[in-house]
Amino acid sequence: MNTPDKDNDNTVRLAKRLAEERPCSRREAEVYIEGGYVSVDGVLVEDAGARVTAEQQITVADDATLLEIVPVTLLLHKPAGVNGGVGKDGQQALHLLQPASLTRTAPAQRVLKRHFANLTLTTPLETKASGLLIFTQDFRVTRKLVDDSSKIEEEIIVEVGGQIRDNGLALLNHGLPFNGKPLPPIKVSWQNENRLRFAVKAPKPGQIEHMCKMVGLEVVSMKRIRIGRIAMSSLPAGEWRYLQDHERF
Repeated sequence: MNTPDKDNDNTVRLAKRLAEERPCSRREAEVYIEGGYVSVDGVLVEDAGARVTAEQQITVADDATLLEIVPVTLLLHKPAGVNGGVGKDGQQALHLLQPASLTRTAPAQRVLKRHFANLTLTTPLETKASGLLIFTQDFRVTRKLVDDSSKIEEEIIVEVGGQIRDNGLALLNHGLPFNGKPLPPIKVSWQNENRLRFAVKAPKPGQIEHMCKMVGLEVVSMKRIRIGRIAMSSLPAGEWRYLQDHERF
């Protein structure tokens, strides 16, 4: 929509105009707009501060509600090569969260502009790795995945090359140090002759690659497929979906 210049005296804020026409309070008008229920000349507008003229037609959807927009949690399949929250470029993966990249396999849900604001990345992932990332607006999810990260198990599939040293698998499970400190017990098993499954809590950047190197293996690729009880399943690389109400970490 071509929005008139805000300095034009013939325009007013959309929320003000809607509050006068409906009628309702200014805050209620903002809730309608941010909820994706308001169109200007047939075009959906979700910005309460958009400027409109008296000639433009404002319509409100029949199913419009004043229920507050609840915080959402987004699950992204980060491709390898995209920074996933480690280092100064940690928000690079955030740019993958676009309405067009919502997976078609996800349950139907209204996608709102507000869903992409004030997101917290709770589960960083190294650039070279692919897999599940969690972004949330919900403080309860942040508290569980950040504050209690040491209690949340992650499942990571690691493709390796080289020849593992004698007793190497046992050492991966327990007995290796990282950054000068002994690592707690970790569940590591072979999936096939060149693929390991790590079940680990709060892994540090570089930890898995370091562990593999210490037992004679070279990491070819890594993919995180589960965080807590939430699995990435068939979510395609570069696509995302909403966490559903019945899902718990």
